[in-house]
Amino acid sequence: MSLFADLSSSINAVRPGRTALPAFDIALLSAAVMLAAFGLLMVYSASIALADGPRYESYGRYYFVIRHAVFLTVGFLAALFVASVPMRVWHKLSVPIFVVCLILLVVVLVPGIGREVNGARRWLPLGPVNFQPSEFMKLGILLFAADYTVRKQEHMQTFFRGFLPMALTLAGVGMLLLLEPDLGAFMVIVAIAVGIIFIGGLNVKLFATLLSLMLGSFLLLIWLSPWRRERLFVYLDPWNPENAYGSAYQLSHSLIALGRGEWFGVGLGSSVEKLHYLPEAHTDFIVAVIGEELGFVGVAALILVFGFIVWRGFEIGRQAIAMERLYNAMVAQGVAVWFGVQMFINIGVCLGLLPTKGLTLPLVSYGGTGIVVNLIAVAFLLRVDFENRNLMRGKRT
Repeated sequence: MSLFADLSSSINAVRPGRTALPAFDIALLSAAVMLAAFGLLMVYSASIALADGPRYESYGRYYFVIRHAVFLTVGFLAALFVASVPMRVWHKLSVPIFVVCLILLVVVLVPGIGREVNGARRWLPLGPVNFQPSEFMKLGILLFAADYTVRKQEHMQTFFRGFLPMALTLAGVGMLLLLEPDLGAFMVIVAIAVGIIFIGGLNVKLFATLLSLMLGSFLLLIWLSPWRRERLFVYLDPWNPENAYGSAYQLSHSLIALGRGEWFGVGLGSSVEKLHYLPEAHTDFIVAVIGEELGFVGVAALILVFGFIVWRGFEIGRQAIAMERLYNAMVAQGVAVWFGVQMFINIGVCLGLLPTKGLTLPLVSYGGTGIVVNLIAVAFLLRVDFENRNLMRGKRT
């Protein structure tokens, strides 16, 4: 049954003296649309001055906001399609989608096929746009880990049949992502997978072991990479003149922007740091521009909206578990983990709480593949909620 075909009838068919249950979570949809619209506004504000610099002088003032609007449109269309397909179909497609994601991660590393920018090979050129397989892998691991949890439910307390296969899978994905390299995407992918299998019943000792192995691997990668190690240490002292004009340049200007914003900001469109002082102001550091223009209140409101989406994700998953829809529950709660972790890392970096890492803010930052994938993730949440509500009415989906 289509989520959208059922909407009008479920809202309008109200019996006297009874309150109709909407077809899906209107508050959740409103929060996601509001974030996407707010992101479009802030991308416009953060990128409008880029055309004044030599790097983007041929792009025009509206280049980034127009492209972002196009990506949002594509994302909404993709989300409509995903939300119209029953979760049982996505369950059957989980492994094939994951395999396609793995193949794309291999293809992007092939010289002459994958596009290299600043030493990183993360994009596949598709005409006027670039496709980023690591973003698509977030969806792939979301569906695969949910399917894995369902298939391995009776073995989740064991090492060889419950723990080891997922650990080896994550190691393989991690190897491909680190060859790009894309440590930020790997961190989010690990968080999604580990979060799902832990919620799905993985033995606590095995979970702690997996978490320790992943944390140890991250620390080892940072220590063995001089530039990553430098990022770790400079974030502890960003105001040191050597750091402020070097590896901590982005962080120091992000903190300056947030400091200028104070409580209520300097006003929408009035940011100074976006005028070629703060690099990547429209992508990784868009929160700094939000903080400068809208102040502490603006950033706090942004966090509250994300908190609501994350809470609804866990609540929708809890409802699905109560209705014995384990796969649906794992997908919903996996989306909640995904958005919560990526939001925490992005905002934490902008606030100087975490070392600088190239991760965008879901639904808000400028991006192509990322924004489309984020909207698809919201569509999965809405689809699970829609099926929950149909079961409450006694309908099968």
